[in-house]
Amino acid sequence: MARPTYEVEYEQMLLGRHELAHKGGRHRAALLDRSAYILLSRIRVQGPMSIGELSDAFGLDASTLNRQTATAMHTGLIERIADPAGGMARKFRMTDEGLRLLTAERERVVSALDRVMNDWPDEDIAAFAGYLKRFNNGIEDLSRRPWPRP
Repeated sequence: MARPTYEVEYEQMLLGRHELAHKGGRHRAALLDRSAYILLSRIRVQGPMSIGELSDAFGLDASTLNRQTATAMHTGLIERIADPAGGMARKFRMTDEGLRLLTAERERVVSALDRVMNDWPDEDIAAFAGYLKRFNNGIEDLSRRPWPRP
């Protein structure tokens, strides 16, 4: 009998294959691409962040984040500001348009999830969310990159 983690691996692979949320050729109704959605989600919870802070948070090199933030700035999702705490590094904060699009995209994703789980009792959805949070917390503990939750 195979260990249950093999089943988790397989289901996780399948989950990654489904695209409920983001554009990039896979979901035409999406308002944001995956990287912008994640970037804006982090800034929404944590507040303005510098390239260095984003690099630490995501485990990505500065050049990748420079490209992502440049795209997000060009499309009006974020803006560069002086560090509100008076530090030297400039930070990125979400614009009103970025917040509007993130909120609309989250609502679209939640609506898709509601359709997928339309016959699930609320208790099952809450239990599933709890297991996902526990799973993600385990990954965050191993990577030493905790993700702030609202």
